Amino acid sequence: MAYNHLSIEERDKIQELLWQKKSIRYIAKELGRSPSSIGREINKNNSQLKTTYTPRLAHTRALKKRSSRGLSKLDEDEVLRSYVITHLKLGWSPGQIAATASRNISHEAIYQYVYAQVYRNGHGEVKPNKEDLRPFLARRKKRRTPQGLRKSQRILKGSLPSIDDRPISVDLRTDIGHWEDDLIVSRESADKLKTINERVSGLVFISRVSNGTAEVGDMTVTRRLKAVPKQFRKTLTRDRGSENIKYEKLSEELDIQVFFAHPYSSFERGSNENLNGLIRRFFPKKTNFQLVTDAEIKKVEYLLNSRPRKRLGWKTPYQVFYEMTGVALGV
Repeated sequence: MAYNHLSIEERDKIQELLWQKKSIRYIAKELGRSPSSIGREINKNNSQLKTTYTPRLAHTRALKKRSSRGLSKLDEDEVLRSYVITHLKLGWSPGQIAATASRNISHEAIYQYVYAQVYRNGHGEVKPNKEDLRPFLARRKKRRTPQGLRKSQRILKGSLPSIDDRPISVDLRTDIGHWEDDLIVSRESADKLKTINERVSGLVFISRVSNGTAEVGDMTVTRRLKAVPKQFRKTLTRDRGSENIKYEKLSEELDIQVFFAHPYSSFERGSNENLNGLIRRFFPKKTNFQLVTDAEIKKVEYLLNSRPRKRLGWKTPYQVFYEMTGVALGV
């Protein structure tokens, strides 16, 4: 039986269960892996300074060890290489390409190939007779960096409504009306984008805010969610950034329960993280949002809400939200 390497999702799950003080055997059972495999993974990737398992660094090390896999396949297989390049230029992600290619290829091999066209794995110039494919990736990063290493953020401490107390139906996506929000920032702009998404339908709201203060952000969230009938405003999950410090007023005005993810646990708001990545395709990093018109922001919101999605059975977020609530927000 062929061995399947641990995915980044599995490594994130290992970290989550370690935080919960779960045993290696418990983690192995949850992931459908052998205890010895989980034990080796944790022992190999504990921090040298403290016994903390870091999934993103672990994944980066694992990928580096097998970085040669897939590269020769794309270099040698002209048909596969043409398929990959053509679909990258159509805006497909490496994951979508890998899933639909007629030949076996991993999404990581495609990323490796893209950055192999540039000297020093993206840190140098494009190699002679090679094509720079980085602009066709969703994040358009010039170089590969270890995932999960983000700039430090001011994190709210103390007693806050925890995601641990959120209704189980939010995780199961069994009923509509559970929301997440976040702030997209740019070093080139005082203006920012406030994003709000509904977990079941995938419906998104995108609004410009003049700054990153709690007052302005919460006023925008209140305005956008008041367009939704009260019975479909059940919970709002957010991170512990300082812009979320005055949640009590928002909770009262919207009659909505607010919960906070654990510090540095963006995977707990995965839907919103994915949404922000999609928005970055239209507004890359360093975009000056003061130069972006309200019409352009509204257009991106419409495009995201009106595109069919696989997990929705190829329906659009507008369609699913209407079918489950009777509210036609896309009209």
